[in-house]
Amino acid sequence: MSNPSEIRYLTPPTVEVKKKKYCRFKKNKIRYIDYKDAEFLKKFLNEQGRILPRRLTGTSLKYQRKVATAVKRARHLALLPFVTDLMK
Repeated sequence: MSNPSEIRYLTPPTVEVKKKKYCRFKKNKIRYIDYKDAEFLKKFLNEQGRILPRRLTGTSLKYQRKVATAVKRARHLALLPFVTDLMK
């Protein structure tokens, strides 16, 4: 047989290459986040309607606060749902 210390794989182990996250607002020089644009704000929500965290979207702290405020305003005006089963 083979040496017990030797480890063999059926397929070679994959090495994940992480993409550098960037703030899309800084890159595109967006200053104002419009709360009336529901389709744009849906990119920052998950399937249940919760706001995605910064570590997933890559948004900077300054713009994450603005996104959260815009989403809350859109929810208040019924442009976005507070809770849903499958939004996307």
